[in-house]
Amino acid sequence: MTSQRHTHDALLDATRECVLEVGVRRTTLTDVAKRAGVSRMTLYRRYPDVDHLVRALMTREFAALLAEVERSSGQGNAREQLVQRAVDAIRMLDANPLMRRVVQLDADLMLPYLTDRLGSTQRLVEQFLVAQIEAGHLDGSIRSGDARTQARVVLLSTQSMVLSTRPATSGLEFTSLLDELARQLDGALKP
Repeated sequence: MTSQRHTHDALLDATRECVLEVGVRRTTLTDVAKRAGVSRMTLYRRYPDVDHLVRALMTREFAALLAEVERSSGQGNAREQLVQRAVDAIRMLDANPLMRRVVQLDADLMLPYLTDRLGSTQRLVEQFLVAQIEAGHLDGSIRSGDARTQARVVLLSTQSMVLSTRPATSGLEFTSLLDELARQLDGALKP
């Protein structure tokens, strides 16, 4: 099991290196296998194509980021924590080299996750938000409502900030935009 885990991580690490170097579209299974030091057949058995491999990488990458956000910014009531964590997540995603590279070279690959369906990473974030909103309902810091609906609106609002950071935010201070987003989220969730 450990060697399988090691190989899985090695495959995702190699994919990350390829995407950072050449982008998603130019990453090939052959290049990933070579970087990971495994045969192409080993890679093909686990992932039928680059799309599946990149999705697994993004899920791993952003699940780790979400875990880091959960560990941070734990002060205040549930609403204050949710708002701070949302802003922290956007700041971290903006600084994440993988996310920056994907948006820079292959932003159109994100379009299906904005218009057609939610991906596994978005669902992880939504679960996190639902838990935060339910905690806010319990402590009275978030207005009553359907937690899943409220979480979806927060998700949709915050993901647009992540994907629109450049060039849509040029000419404005990124921290000022995040401060304004925090005020908007806080006001929308306040009882």
